[in-house]
Amino acid sequence: MAAEIHRITKETLAKLQAEYLELTTVGRTEIARVIEAARLLGDLSENGDYHAAKDDQGKMESRIRQIDQVIRNHELVERDETAEQVQYASVVKILYEGDDVDDALEYFIGSIEEKPEGVAVASPTSPMGSALLGHKVGDHVTYDAPSGAITITIVGLR
Repeated sequence: MAAEIHRITKETLAKLQAEYLELTTVGRTEIARVIEAARLLGDLSENGDYHAAKDDQGKMESRIRQIDQVIRNHELVERDETAEQVQYASVVKILYEGDDVDDALEYFIGSIEEKPEGVAVASPTSPMGSALLGHKVGDHVTYDAPSGAITITIVGLR
């Protein structure tokens, strides 16, 4: 089975490479030190510090594998800051049909690795994400969701 290709920007690739290096060097060394210190506290079967450190180690190793997979299987994309239509890495403000303008929601169209703080992510391959691509502010877009067809209006784009 072919690995999933992750579309990311140069900036995100550099950020992931730095995080990977940090976790595989400093992170692994630090967690090993914490585990060893916890081992010295005695009986491992009832040692909360040891179990917490091993849990942290597992989470860190999982993140390392995740980053490695993205770095190994990526495609670089460039963000066009002047685009007037929804593209990869756009933040789109939408309004669901029948909702009040105060209920508008923002979605980042792209990889979760690149999402801006406080914005939900819509994959460009998801029904909503793929339907939004190429549309402009003011466009009404209908896409198929598990609950049926949904119509949204693009009210903002950045």
